[in-house]
Amino acid sequence: MEFGSFMEFSCRPDTSEAQAFKEAFDHVALAEELGLDGVWLAEAHFSPGRSVLASPLILASTIAARTSRLKVGTAVVVLPLGNPLRIAEEAATVDQISQGRFKFGVGRSGIQSAYEGYNIPYAESRDRFWEYLDIIRQAWTTESFSYQGQFLSYSNVCVVPKPYQSPHPPLRIATTTADTFPRVGSMGIPIFIGLRVAGMPEVAAQVHSFRKAWRDAGHEGTPDVSLRVPVYVAPTKTEALSDPEESFMRQFQRLGTRLAESATKEGAQAGEGRVEHSEELSGLTWEQALREKVAVGTPEMVVERLQEMKETLGLSGVVAELNAGELIPPEGIARSLRLFCERVIPAFK
Repeated sequence: MEFGSFMEFSCRPDTSEAQAFKEAFDHVALAEELGLDGVWLAEAHFSPGRSVLASPLILASTIAARTSRLKVGTAVVVLPLGNPLRIAEEAATVDQISQGRFKFGVGRSGIQSAYEGYNIPYAESRDRFWEYLDIIRQAWTTESFSYQGQFLSYSNVCVVPKPYQSPHPPLRIATTTADTFPRVGSMGIPIFIGLRVAGMPEVAAQVHSFRKAWRDAGHEGTPDVSLRVPVYVAPTKTEALSDPEESFMRQFQRLGTRLAESATKEGAQAGEGRVEHSEELSGLTWEQALREKVAVGTPEMVVERLQEMKETLGLSGVVAELNAGELIPPEGIARSLRLFCERVIPAFK
């Protein structure tokens, strides 16, 4: 299994944006030192007091230049918010700078606020996502190409540079809605999953549909599933169960509020279950979160928890969200990362 750290370049309350960048780069340096497989960069817009990570590809190039071993991925680039040719150029540049340590994770985001800020209709996000992904793959794998799409058209364009990796950096799609799992499986593309919204049984069923579609399409290899999950590791059970509670619960409560607000907006679909999941999150207790949505405890407890998740979901990777909710102090994050790398990850290698 591969293990990474999910990063949002979080803004802790009463800290500056400059401090948020410094703390994040310190985290990257420690991850490199401790032998973590990689870091994964989110994309967030118009989120003062929460995240300064508006430009994941710029930060990916910076991290690639500062490190020599660490893999650098995006989790995710929100494709419909950008120009696909520009994204293809910049992502290929990161791949060249890192000499093949770059992984390209993409999604469309379930929160409409960024679309509203950019004045892009969220109702178009699905169709834009698939069209933009198609354009990017063609830009990377052909010398020049023309394209006639629903939203964009190009005539004989040649994207330079091409990626360092052939045919392109590994792709991974963030997948949350039931109908997307088999579609991505049939394409043979690895996925990100999470437990923040749906519970383990629901996600396990979705992953099953992904695996079936992968096999039915005749793709070689094992279907690749990576889980993003809040993780906190501490020397004692008491510390582990109490330290992250306020921060992790803050994230779940905030997500529940956003799902409720987004449920009636244009582009939300009934099959996504936003209202139902919002109600579930609004009533979530810390005890339920510990059982269903996080990996928290001593190193031995976290090994046991991740093993359960691996077996239930068929995981090939874990991306640990070490500061979900943004309230965990830097020294707590650093200690958790050290214990994670030194006493949890070896159990899976």
